[in-house]
Amino acid sequence: MAHSWFYWALASAFFAALTAIFAKAGLQGIDSDFATFIRTLVIIAALAAFLSYTGKWQGVAGFTGRNWLFLVLSGLATGASWLAYFKALQLGNASQVAPVDKFSLVLVALMAVVFLDERPSAQEWLGLGLVTAGVLVLALKR
Repeated sequence: MAHSWFYWALASAFFAALTAIFAKAGLQGIDSDFATFIRTLVIIAALAAFLSYTGKWQGVAGFTGRNWLFLVLSGLATGASWLAYFKALQLGNASQVAPVDKFSLVLVALMAVVFLDERPSAQEWLGLGLVTAGVLVLALKR
């Protein structure tokens, strides 16, 4: 159970891969921004059903101003990310767009150092460097 986060992260990667493939196939002949709106409606409906099924609805009265601020900022960042991702998928190859999108993990690590006072190890910095190199190799024109 100590590494259960890893299995959730693998599931996230798997579903993110499906997202790219399904989105690329579904974007043919429609506006990418409108497609993002449809995707968002599906996510809202699916999450509402999931929360109802699992009984995880909760009141928001106990949320702090900080909770609200950062959840709203996260939502805005998610929306901007999705709009950019769908436009990139519409214009480019999924096999090139997805690796560049995953460069976010390097940016997360850098931002975590600056804003969350996290300190990656030398091994983690090496991995981030390798990811950066991999993104560049995969993103370059063939």
